[in-house]
Amino acid sequence: MKAHDGMYIDGEWRPAATADTIAVVNPADEQVIAHVPAGTAEDVDAAVRAARTAFPGWAATPPAERAAHLAALRDVLTARADEIAETVTAELGSPLSFSQKVQVGLPIAVAGSYAELAATYAFEEKVGNSTVYQEPVGVVGAITPWNYPLHQIVAKVAPALAAGCTVVLKPAEDTPLTAQSFAEAVDEAGIPAGVFNLVTGLGPVAGQALASHEGVDLVSFTGSTAVGRQIGATAGAAVKRVALELGGKSANVILPSADLAKAVNVGVANVMSNSGQTCSAWTRMLVHASQYEEAVELAADAAAKYGERIGPVVNAKQQQRVRSYIETGVAEGARLVTGGPEVPREQGYFVSPTVLADVTPEMTVAQEEIFGPVLAILRYEDEEDALRIANGTVYGLAGAVWAGEESEAVAFARRLDTGQVNINGGRFNPLAPFGGYKQSGVGRELGSHGLSEYLQTKSLQF
Repeated sequence: MKAHDGMYIDGEWRPAATADTIAVVNPADEQVIAHVPAGTAEDVDAAVRAARTAFPGWAATPPAERAAHLAALRDVLTARADEIAETVTAELGSPLSFSQKVQVGLPIAVAGSYAELAATYAFEEKVGNSTVYQEPVGVVGAITPWNYPLHQIVAKVAPALAAGCTVVLKPAEDTPLTAQSFAEAVDEAGIPAGVFNLVTGLGPVAGQALASHEGVDLVSFTGSTAVGRQIGATAGAAVKRVALELGGKSANVILPSADLAKAVNVGVANVMSNSGQTCSAWTRMLVHASQYEEAVELAADAAAKYGERIGPVVNAKQQQRVRSYIETGVAEGARLVTGGPEVPREQGYFVSPTVLADVTPEMTVAQEEIFGPVLAILRYEDEEDALRIANGTVYGLAGAVWAGEESEAVAFARRLDTGQVNINGGRFNPLAPFGGYKQSGVGRELGSHGLSEYLQTKSLQF
């Protein structure tokens, strides 16, 4: 794993504007594994100018040709999958098998889906006496998080390129090596110079410079709701489009007719996946009063099995944040069933898989996004009570509903204020739109809905 000491701008690796760097730390052993440039507004400006110069040519490139470039990118990512998975594991800490299957396998599938969409999407249609065109928005500023470092990049860059946009990417400072690997893949795939550009750096410096740059037409951001508000305000002041995929506090609603053991076990697995660092994780489990203690026991047994199977959280600050939430939950009256705030290992940013019972809707752990391996179990009395609790946060990103009959689960899911709901453990679909209601964001990613975020509409009347 070799880190680049420059930025990928206009088809080549260029020296950064300053000598300042960011240390990349392996969260499993706390060792520095690389340094990358700490980009400045000057680096961002160079990247945006390159993207702006490349935009007319890329926008005019036939969709079938853009599709071929994306297919080539998918093939390069596939060929380098093991190498990229090892990079993700080194800088994020996720177990290698998870990195291979999810952290790299999923974005390869997404890249392939946009290669197909670019070739088949109706960029032009007849409506009465008009011809309606779907045209690229322009230069996209993409700001991505660390929890799924390759997937979040591909989920923004692939549809943007399919639409005919050019991109400047600012990845999270904790996982920049994966972004550099992606830039290498872009180069190897032969995507024209300036179409994709990479600037590493800190969010308040490089991220802010990108979000506020007058040469950027759309800002696509995934991260916290607090930062999303700032980016939305900055973009709004310039009447600039935004796509925001923000926080979540998803409910896993287990109706009395459901297979309780299956629902609990799958729910616990969902929360522990990626060490709980998933914005759509079902971190609130809602169980009917008649089944509550049985569910708590099942959840405790399931969570205890993950002690040696999950990786660390991303950094020391995140570790302390998660531990603090566990302490707050207990202080507010939650019952600690398994796990706890104590550090389970001497080295690495690990957090014990934790289950909190007797959680009430107003508690901090039931309202705020923890982003760690912590499950809160809440009791409800009837279906209306469950609905009130499930919808009773500022978030609305994802969720799950379990019932004996699919129709019963669907009826409840239709009443949830959330963008995506799994029915009885339904599988994730990379072609289905992903995004939230309320303060969980604006816009959608994946599939044709994700592509449309990067298009604007023009009609000609005849």
